[in-house]
Amino acid sequence: MPDPVAVNSMFARIARRYDVANRLLSGGMDIWWRHRLVRAVRRAAPSDVLDLATGSGDVAFALCRGLPAGTRITGMDFCQPMLDEAEEKKRGGVQRGRAAYGAIAFRQGDGMALPLADASFDAVTISFGLRNMADRHRSLSEMHRVLRPGGCVFVLEFSQPWRWFRPLYYFYLRHLLPRIAGFVTGDRAAYDYLNRTIAAFPARPAMEEELRRAGFADVRSFGMTCGIVALHRGTRIAG
Repeated sequence: MPDPVAVNSMFARIARRYDVANRLLSGGMDIWWRHRLVRAVRRAAPSDVLDLATGSGDVAFALCRGLPAGTRITGMDFCQPMLDEAEEKKRGGVQRGRAAYGAIAFRQGDGMALPLADASFDAVTISFGLRNMADRHRSLSEMHRVLRPGGCVFVLEFSQPWRWFRPLYYFYLRHLLPRIAGFVTGDRAAYDYLNRTIAAFPARPAMEEELRRAGFADVRSFGMTCGIVALHRGTRIAG
């Protein structure tokens, strides 16, 4: 299980170069993955959205751009340096004329003990953050708690790739990704950790079962980019 103190320290160290590393290491595919997430959330027509493990805010900003005006978005993360990056980007966006960014609220909070009231949101998103939770079931249960009946959770996360693609993919994860990321961020150890958490994360059927155990119904998922990423959705039923 990930150590929360170590994970917090790791993200604090790489916060300044996090976005650059993501874009480079994914070959720009992270933009497409966020687009698919936003499109799925838009179909749910939420008024209040929690973006958990928001990091530097890229998903929160994409939601702001892709959802109707007036949608309230809260970005929450437990790593303050990452939130500082998000706030800086928010200020820059407002200065460049994206006034809607001013409606995004960033807050510090622990994904396993959310400082939020029950039934507060119509949708919860978490992108590439669930694998960093020390207790996934506890975190998913917290997401279930803060959703209103009929609300949806959207989990965008790495998954297990198609069988034919695995040798190439795992070679990249184990040998190339840490070297490239180490050069970009100056912190190869952080991306050695990333490699391990990706390899250990459940495949789609097992992740769907974890969502059901946390209380979600109508659970479904689909894979992207040869299966290396999956978008999972679940609904909190009434009651």
